[in-house]
Amino acid sequence: MIGLRRPRSVRTYLLAWIIAPIAVFIVIDTVTLYRDALDSANAAYDRMLIASAHSIGDLLKIEDGELVVTLPHAVLEIMETGSTTPMVYRVSDFDGFFLAGYDDFPKYTGAPRPHAQYPSLVDLYNDQYHDKAVRVAALYQPVASNTERGFALVQIAESLDNRERIAQHILRDTLRRQAVLVTSIAFVILLVVSIALRPIVALRNQLDQRRDNDLSPLSAPTAPRELQPMIAALNELMGRLQRSQEQQKRFIADASHQLRTPLSVLKTQLQSGLRGDVASPVVMQEMAGTVERAIALANQLLSLAKVEQLRGTGMREVCNLAALAREVAVELSPLISEKNLDFELDVEDAWLSGHPWMVSELISNLLLNAIRYTPAQSKIGVRVQVTADSVALVVWDSGPGVAADQRERVFEPFAAAHGTKGVGLGLTICREIAASMNASITLENRLMDDHVAGLEVRVNFPRAETPA
Repeated sequence: MIGLRRPRSVRTYLLAWIIAPIAVFIVIDTVTLYRDALDSANAAYDRMLIASAHSIGDLLKIEDGELVVTLPHAVLEIMETGSTTPMVYRVSDFDGFFLAGYDDFPKYTGAPRPHAQYPSLVDLYNDQYHDKAVRVAALYQPVASNTERGFALVQIAESLDNRERIAQHILRDTLRRQAVLVTSIAFVILLVVSIALRPIVALRNQLDQRRDNDLSPLSAPTAPRELQPMIAALNELMGRLQRSQEQQKRFIADASHQLRTPLSVLKTQLQSGLRGDVASPVVMQEMAGTVERAIALANQLLSLAKVEQLRGTGMREVCNLAALAREVAVELSPLISEKNLDFELDVEDAWLSGHPWMVSELISNLLLNAIRYTPAQSKIGVRVQVTADSVALVVWDSGPGVAADQRERVFEPFAAAHGTKGVGLGLTICREIAASMNASITLENRLMDDHVAGLEVRVNFPRAETPA
């Protein structure tokens, strides 16, 4: 699909991020090493040129008032055949005229420039001779006798070909060694990464070989420490999925039974009415009650499904618990008036993070239970209490309460604390809503003179920041 990025390989990622800096460093090091080696070679050849110039200069002398130089035949042979690049030289007298050497070699006309390594009477420079680049050492050699003294100019040059060959040889050797180094590093990285990824591959194979309904914990005792948190997270996810799957199976089984029951009852009532076994007004009243219970069950099933949907989206906003409690109380006021109940609403502004519909649904279910189980002309109430870090919703009634051994069971789907009255989904919805908001829900009987005076349901929410 266009716009989707291909997943990157861990091997490629690690190889790129390890080799790239090393390659950059090697390039910089190679250039630096090449320059240093070339500078060392140039310094060595320059010293040889200067030494040769001094050797010729030491042979200068004044005879019969004239400057003369006599190079031994052995020295000439060494200069011409002693290296792959023969040297050429030129000697100029005190007046700058050619004295010995190669007459066509360009005469040095400058003044000696200061060098850190050589005396100020020596100059080193590059020039051209017979269309070849040469390196030249120019020496002003002092010559003196009893009658005369002066400076003779000695120039000696060598072609740069030999230096370039040496530099190229150094560069090739350096690049060859660096290439072997980079290849070795890449091979070692690939080998180490492959070994390091073996636990992940084994974990993948273990998951691939599982059946579709196998949600048992993963077993990887030999996995490295860095992989253990991921395995623990996967096992925790497997546990949640297994619990959810089991709960869903139980819910579907119970829901199918609960939906089938009112439909069967409705069918029986209808058949009885058609046969005339029961008077029509009685049959119609019984059918109306059955339909009402079926509608209530369907509404609660839809509410539970909507809670699961909103819980999966993770949508949250800051809402006022007191305002939502007032709205629910107004909506259910006809039911409260129908039983002539004394209703107390003691709330203060309290902010929490959640979905307003889910909070309203929780309050509505708790208040409906309180109305259903409270006798007529009794008391029920809703309180909202705020502490430093939590917000508490308390819904209390004057009903029969719940036995201690039933306080966990009543949260299960289609479980009722008192006979078969009710469809048994209200507290299940409340528990799911509380869990989605990191809240806790508890049941506690209200006591008066050591007798049960009703039930108090408390939901503790984490407190949210007061909006501006």
